[in-house]
Amino acid sequence: MRALPASVLAVCGLIASACGGTGTGGAASGQAAPATSVEQTAAEQTPTGQSPAKQSPPDAKPLEGKVVVIDPGHNGGNYRDPKAVNRKVNVLTKWKPCDTTGTQTNNGYTEAAFSFDVSKRLVKLLEARGATVKLTRTSNDGVGPCITERAAIGNEAHADAAISIHGDGAAPANHGFHVIMPKKINGPVDKVVGASSRLGIDVRNAFAKGTGLPYSTYIGRNALDYRNDLGGLNLSTVPKIFIECGNMRNAAEAAKFQDPNFRQKIALALANGLQHYLKA
Repeated sequence: MRALPASVLAVCGLIASACGGTGTGGAASGQAAPATSVEQTAAEQTPTGQSPAKQSPPDAKPLEGKVVVIDPGHNGGNYRDPKAVNRKVNVLTKWKPCDTTGTQTNNGYTEAAFSFDVSKRLVKLLEARGATVKLTRTSNDGVGPCITERAAIGNEAHADAAISIHGDGAAPANHGFHVIMPKKINGPVDKVVGASSRLGIDVRNAFAKGTGLPYSTYIGRNALDYRNDLGGLNLSTVPKIFIECGNMRNAAEAAKFQDPNFRQKIALALANGLQHYLKA
């Protein structure tokens, strides 16, 4: 999430890369012999001789009625408009740039591309589970939106949960993921600080289990970090967290993030964490 200055990227002209057995058969080879018609009939009956009642279908839509807002960090076109990106906005505890370009791996895979790809995968998973899902941006070639607007999208949707997806840009030796949650600031977020903390812990647990990535070695405690300087959190009136999925400057984690299969694993872990929170 550590940003490369938009003005520097504009000069460099960086382009975002899409952010049984060995016998011949039968019982002797370890396969079950075919059942006789009598055996089949017996297997299909209950002990009383009656056909068993059909089982109730599983809860295929566990998130029916839930609204989730997903915020893919940054945007692939931010480097093209330093003036818009660097415009200062009020996040209640300070003034900050409207947005930033984000970081990238050493070979140029951008945080914006990474966060957008993971977000699209997460949308599909959550919608398959019945949730209504909204994105704060729907492409990776635009500018913004501002951090204030990103918070407003979640608020206006009356989201049951919101998550902002990022990759960090720390020193190469640092590794691991962490979740960022809001603090009370005598502002709109105060009423959801507790719920946001529960959301963060559920996502932390699911992410560690689902990805195998370690807790951050350089920020937070047990992969949990509480902050009061992020506009996306300070201005939120719905439970919301940020996740730094790992360090994009760390060679091992950068390689994982560039693997589509691992990005799918990240999305699935996030979906499971969100579901655990929403169903609690």
